[in-house]
Amino acid sequence: MTVQTSPAPKVGAVPSFDVTLRIRRFDPDSSRADAYWEEFTVTAHGTDRILDAMHKVKWDLDGSLTFRRSCAHGICGSDAMRINGRNRLACKTLLKDLDLTKPITIEPIKGLPVIKDLVVDMEPFFASYREVMPFLITGGNAPSAERRQSPEDRARFDDTTKCILCAACTTSCPVFWTDGQYFGPAAIVNAHRFIFDSRDEGAAQRLEILNDKEGVWRCRTTFNCTDACPRGIEVTKAIAEVKRAMITRSF
Repeated sequence: MTVQTSPAPKVGAVPSFDVTLRIRRFDPDSSRADAYWEEFTVTAHGTDRILDAMHKVKWDLDGSLTFRRSCAHGICGSDAMRINGRNRLACKTLLKDLDLTKPITIEPIKGLPVIKDLVVDMEPFFASYREVMPFLITGGNAPSAERRQSPEDRARFDDTTKCILCAACTTSCPVFWTDGQYFGPAAIVNAHRFIFDSRDEGAAQRLEILNDKEGVWRCRTTFNCTDACPRGIEVTKAIAEVKRAMITRSF
């Protein structure tokens, strides 16, 4: 009697496994008025990310699944969503780092109107971003050469230059969820980037904008924003520095 055995896996082979995604669905054109959960099971590999698994769902199982993504390398920030209750970028979240013994829940980021499935209306987010004037403000004639800055002055706002406008920090904020007028952490972070730029002359204007009742004083320092940032920005610290500058007028 001959016993057949499975061939041993090749050295260095990437393991594969089945993973179940539990996705929050919403279609405004459907007769189904309310959002609902739908589960999909796909075969994934040890190097796959959430975005890879979602591509398999869309390409092989349900082409109507709707979500945003672009660069797939954690730079564009377009695929921010709630994964197992936490704001993350789908392209940076490795499946092997999650508990695969139960379905992985995926839903849209909170606090913004849902357009379809995982796509939200980002206009309120970008409206706050534009309001803090996220650009260099200078007076006088344009210089004939670059505006020089010392490494020490550049380091002062280096952390907040890393923002990719994914909205993960803002939509993790409980105040933003309940107060539709709050600027939110991302807008304050981008104001910080210019308030502390030694070449900029618009700090006082930005501080006046953020001194509004819906500005920095609405922050409750829960650190949700810092935990959610996929770029590792110390968001809560930046907000505290803006508050301090507001009081001392030192920047």
